[in-house]
Amino acid sequence: MAVLELAMQGLAVFGFILFFVLWLMHFMSIIYVRLHLHKKRSEVKQPFVQMAGVSLLKPLKGVDPNLISNLETFFTLDYPKYEVLLCVQDQDDPAVDVCKKLLGKYPNVDARLFIGGKKVGINPKINNLMPGYEGAKYGLVWICDSGIRVKPDTLTDLTNQMTEKVGLVHGLPYVADRQGFAATLEQVYFGTSHPRSYISANVTGIKCVTGMSCLMRKDVLDQAGGLVAFAQYIAEDYFMAKAIADRGWRFSMATQVALQNSGSYSIGQFQSRMIRWTKLRINMLPGTVLEPVSECFLASLIIGWAAHYVFRWDMMVFFMCHCLAWFISDYIQLTGVQGGPLSFSKLDFAVAWFIRESMAVQIFLSALWDPTISWRTGRYRLRCGGTAEEILDV
Repeated sequence: MAVLELAMQGLAVFGFILFFVLWLMHFMSIIYVRLHLHKKRSEVKQPFVQMAGVSLLKPLKGVDPNLISNLETFFTLDYPKYEVLLCVQDQDDPAVDVCKKLLGKYPNVDARLFIGGKKVGINPKINNLMPGYEGAKYGLVWICDSGIRVKPDTLTDLTNQMTEKVGLVHGLPYVADRQGFAATLEQVYFGTSHPRSYISANVTGIKCVTGMSCLMRKDVLDQAGGLVAFAQYIAEDYFMAKAIADRGWRFSMATQVALQNSGSYSIGQFQSRMIRWTKLRINMLPGTVLEPVSECFLASLIIGWAAHYVFRWDMMVFFMCHCLAWFISDYIQLTGVQGGPLSFSKLDFAVAWFIRESMAVQIFLSALWDPTISWRTGRYRLRCGGTAEEILDV
């Protein structure tokens, strides 16, 4: 009985620590979003390398209904010195025709098309980008995924943050307004749970970066071995960021979000993507096993039990009140990341929020169940530490 009582006391202490940490994360992310994101250009400090040349690397594979409109936004950037390096793995990929169309439409933009890639490891994105990286002529490289849409001043915003001691500038991932419930679900996730962890990590000095939109110093990457050094990893963005941080450089976050605008999306695709990301985190960072207790429903149960054990409060009443406070906090967070009116109703938000929170534990358990991932056209078996091996069909 003494051991059981000690265990219950330990769980109660854990519950109160969890309460403090999670709500600190809520407040940090909400405040950071309100103070940092969506600044007017007049509010941003004068940059150190405003006129520095930038080599934009675009990895492309296949087409979706939004590809040409997304890609075109990179040809109309309001920036004096940059090049667009379009990288396509296969000659018969339909993305080649899209690229040629834009190259013909914007002959005055410094842009080139690289076809064929270069096999240097198991990461298909790195293999695709290698010719473009080797042909880049500027000191800053901007790796930006095919589904990202930008504003004319996005590149200026990124270089504004590239001050003297900064080696990497990244954008907070978010999602553009699109039609359908699957789009709402993605927008709710990338406006609530994801930025809470992403921003809190960066504010507290933990290097948390996604590779959707990253501006980096090419000489620093070259010191780490260039892109080829990261071809053994599936999560190349994490290891590139780590290499830059290990060399003493700081990170900065852009004031504009990295706006995902894929024309192909569904609830199933969203779920598969979340499972893949969780698998990668589990293999890179063992602490990921604690992720489920940072989700609303499980955290509320643990904290509610702790409040009942110590204060004899009604556990279910506390659970409901805590979930409601979390829900309101997430809505405030989402409106801040959006930077304007939402494209869906409060009822749509409530339904999407409830479904997303309900999926969290199932996604985590699914990630634990199978250590293999499917990405692009390949299947990979993850190893502890973040490396992987390709599974070849025999």
